[in-house]
Amino acid sequence: MDIREIRHGHLFCGLGGGAKGFNKAQPRVGNLQARFRCLGGIDVDAAAIRDFDRIVGVPGTVMDLFDRSQYIDFHGKEPPADWREATPADIRRAMGNESPHIWFLSAPCKGFSGLLNESRSKTAKYQALNRLTLRGIWLALEAYADDPAELIVFENVPRIANRGRHLLDQIGGLLRAYGYAVAETTHDCGEIGGLAQSRKRFLLVARHIEKVAPFLYEPEKKRLEAVGTVLGRMPMPGDLSCGPMHRVPSLQWKTWVRLAFVEAGSDWRSLNKLAVDDGQLRDFLLAPEYRAGYLGVNGWDEPAGTIAGCSTPSNGAFSVADPRFNQSARWNDGQAYGVRRWDEYTGTVAGQTGPGQGAFSVADPRRAGPTFGKYMVTRWDEAAGTVISGSTTGQGAFAVADPRSGLNRRQSGDNYLTGGHYGVLGWDQTSGAVSAAAGHDNGRWSVADPRMPEPNEKLQCVIRSLDGTWHRPFTTLELAALQSLIEPEEYLELDGLSDSDWRERIGNMVPPEAATAIAEVMGTTLLLAWSGETFVLSATPIWVRPVAIALSVQGAA
Repeated sequence: MDIREIRHGHLFCGLGGGAKGFNKAQPRVGNLQARFRCLGGIDVDAAAIRDFDRIVGVPGTVMDLFDRSQYIDFHGKEPPADWREATPADIRRAMGNESPHIWFLSAPCKGFSGLLNESRSKTAKYQALNRLTLRGIWLALEAYADDPAELIVFENVPRIANRGRHLLDQIGGLLRAYGYAVAETTHDCGEIGGLAQSRKRFLLVARHIEKVAPFLYEPEKKRLEAVGTVLGRMPMPGDLSCGPMHRVPSLQWKTWVRLAFVEAGSDWRSLNKLAVDDGQLRDFLLAPEYRAGYLGVNGWDEPAGTIAGCSTPSNGAFSVADPRFNQSARWNDGQAYGVRRWDEYTGTVAGQTGPGQGAFSVADPRRAGPTFGKYMVTRWDEAAGTVISGSTTGQGAFAVADPRSGLNRRQSGDNYLTGGHYGVLGWDQTSGAVSAAAGHDNGRWSVADPRMPEPNEKLQCVIRSLDGTWHRPFTTLELAALQSLIEPEEYLELDGLSDSDWRERIGNMVPPEAATAIAEVMGTTLLLAWSGETFVLSATPIWVRPVAIALSVQGAA
């Protein structure tokens, strides 16, 4: 096997998602096998570069690529005395004075993003950020004017094709002046990388005409995954073993409530279906979680649990999903399986008076003889059944609902008697000495807190939604897994302590799996070019045909 090294460099590299993905690519053509090696990355964010060093395994470079006027427009002030403009020589040094075969750029996209309104995108600050894209490409081209990279890949948000049209035209003209054929396309990172997110992006591909002939490898199409396939492999949010990036975000109380009422797969528009009177929900009540079995309904083909002394729907699974209802559905009185109260009269007695034909049952408070049932629990205030020699059959005086906790039967001097176990302090009381093992069940380590959360107060809570699930925000670690930065079972802690900074760097990142797919295409293209082979473009699947066109265009694209 003939191993060919493909060197790649990254401008606006962020924490290194694109570089990590490129390093994973292993394209092969005949007996040629490509091995990708990252030369380095450049970014203005020092924390992102520290992440880049660890994730990619090669040193990155902190460098501000603004020119002086862009710096002033973006920051609104003169640069500090030790600041200077980056030069092409700086770019070469950042790449270890080696020449890359592929440049991969993912320039700042805030000015082009649809999350920014049109008027703000036109301010001097964001126009300076947009012009940084053009300057970055110029620096890369000029740094290697004597040995241009075979391929240049520029990735951004799709809206750049509209808001940044004038810049794209300038970039295209600049690339053509340096000997490149240029084409624009779009792709979905989720489909390319087989992710659990749909991430549509703009892609500009430039091919150096003298170094690379027009052909392309046919990649594999992947389907979008469900978020549950990723999150289901991770511990529950808040698990301390996963580190601080897996903590549950603190949201305002009113936000938790809103999330609980948003239908899964929908958004805020679900809230329009709720009836609100004077700022209060009319048809719903938030209630605390009850113990298992509360208002439980047994399936028709399932055994029931233990029959307790008080077997009502509100204290256990003492209801049944009875399928025998179709016959009574023809009745207009709507009283099928009706139960009359003991102190009210009944309706007309008809020829058919089964429970399914109307209100032909009664709530009889009288007990006719002893109760017979398996594993019956006798109430504290009622008589027991017959005491038999052994209760292994579940009959007789089997069990009793004893209301006594037993905690008050301790002898004087017993630590459990005076230790305050399960103790709750009043808000205006003084706490005892805080012990090393202080817990809710071994002392007075709980408090009657009178402060109820205000609507705008941030907290962590669990509200079981109408569909029986917990509607909660993604943790930062889950976002990293959805971006394919890590496998769901891996541990990750990025540089710093701020969730918002972590999330920004993760969101700005090119998903490594998508970058790998792009690198496979580019790597195969280079191997074909170096081996002198060609490729039939018509065999390319429809989903990647725009990328194929981008690499196969002749000089006047």
